[in-house]
Amino acid sequence: MKVLKTALLVLLAAALLLCSVGCHQSLARDVFDVPDGLDENKTYEIVFWAKNDTNVAQKEVYEQAIEDFCAAYPNVKVKLRFYTDYGKIYNDVITNISTGTTPDVCITYPDHIATYITGDNVVVPLDALIADERYGLGGSEVRFDSTPADRVTEKYLDECRIGGVCYALPFMRSTEACYVNKTLVEKLGYELPEVLTWDFVWEVSEAALKKDADGNFTLNGQKTMIPFIYKSTDNMMIQMLRQSGGGYSNDRGDVLLFNDTTEEILRTVAEHAAAGAFSTFKISSYPGNFLNAGQCLFAVDSTAGSTWMGANSPNSDISPDKRVDYELAVLPVPQFDPDSPAMISQGPSVCVFNKDDPERVLASWLFAQFLLTDGVQTAYARTEGYVPVTDKARESGEYLDYLSREEESGVQYFAKIRASRLMTENVENTFITPVFNGSASLRDAAGQLIENVTKSVRRKETVDDAYFKKLYSDVRSLYRLDSISAGGAVDTSADLGPLPGASVALICGVAGAWVLIGVYVAVTRIAGKTAKKRKNT
Repeated sequence: MKVLKTALLVLLAAALLLCSVGCHQSLARDVFDVPDGLDENKTYEIVFWAKNDTNVAQKEVYEQAIEDFCAAYPNVKVKLRFYTDYGKIYNDVITNISTGTTPDVCITYPDHIATYITGDNVVVPLDALIADERYGLGGSEVRFDSTPADRVTEKYLDECRIGGVCYALPFMRSTEACYVNKTLVEKLGYELPEVLTWDFVWEVSEAALKKDADGNFTLNGQKTMIPFIYKSTDNMMIQMLRQSGGGYSNDRGDVLLFNDTTEEILRTVAEHAAAGAFSTFKISSYPGNFLNAGQCLFAVDSTAGSTWMGANSPNSDISPDKRVDYELAVLPVPQFDPDSPAMISQGPSVCVFNKDDPERVLASWLFAQFLLTDGVQTAYARTEGYVPVTDKARESGEYLDYLSREEESGVQYFAKIRASRLMTENVENTFITPVFNGSASLRDAAGQLIENVTKSVRRKETVDDAYFKKLYSDVRSLYRLDSISAGGAVDTSADLGPLPGASVALICGVAGAWVLIGVYVAVTRIAGKTAKKRKNT
């Protein structure tokens, strides 16, 4: 009997150990054990996915960064692959997660990472790496001028945290700007305020719609005039809700988008879209093209799109003969309350993907943090209206000199510098939206509401209570928003595939432990009864 008890206790201990191992593995995504270093006799090949469309200067910054990094770490080879937009990067990462062929380092957005991390230990949690004394930010063993963690703008680093865990490093930050044809606004008899209001923009846009007897717009003498064009309608809705106190989502991941404030915003959009005063990029095309042709007064786009705006802008999709000369103003996006401005903070981040070899992950991490060095940050920021994500780079002599050259013709395009200064001067007025699994879909849904309403009124559809009820239902269904529960969790009634091995081990361990406990109790009771019977006989 003693032998049996001992055997059962051993089996019970083994089951509980298995349970604890399962628990530990289920938390592995929140911890990364930093290896001792890189083997100097081993070559590490890492793959880096980045976004670039037609900006040759940005392509050169990436290529130079790789060359400089590999000079510091000759045994690390970096293979660069360019994508034309972030959506394609996102789709390829999702596809490659299932085949175990993700890149090592990737330029992406926190909303996308929130989906990546639903996989089994896919993205490396960076907290341990950031804090490591040897290879962390500002680490003693790093072979380049690594930026200390306290010199990375805290607000931007916080944007990379999901559920309290840091899964990325910020790379560049931007916001949106309203690029204004000041010449035409003043021709209408208006004076531009320092901060635009929605009421001002709507009023001026409606005033620009007057036509002459021949059907030409009196303001520009052309057949075409779309006074107000917004490129990213998701940002438009999100910012208008933030400025007006309307619901969008919260830190728990609840979907709050479909509310009365949203409907008020959509009714206003519908009114001005029906009149022809408002349109979107998806419906009419790129706002900068209309602005530069004298066919638009207010064009809202990212500060990173500043080099496409203006009569003498270095980038443009329209022929020189279509351009008109005008004075360009670069202002914050319209506000409901100019004294309490709210502007969205956006921009790419860098994440590192987990691999079987921890040293390869370390090499990838070192390259990711190299992108935060002053040289890379300043060089990339100069290509567009981006702003460095480190205080160290923004305070560097090179970057401050760059910002001071707005009035020097031919040195740097003035709109790009104005857009950059707009961002640096409004860091405290920027905000981010909560990130969770499903937040990318919610963002798309926010923009879809404006797109649908604008299309509907252009088709002369009636926009009434019944319309909004159906619109909300259709958009909820299109983006599967009803499957997002509190906390941003996906409805588990959906087929999410087989459980990870750690989860299976955990479940089996718990079940086994309870079975063995039951057996032990039963055997003990039987033994007790047997002993009592013997004693009584």
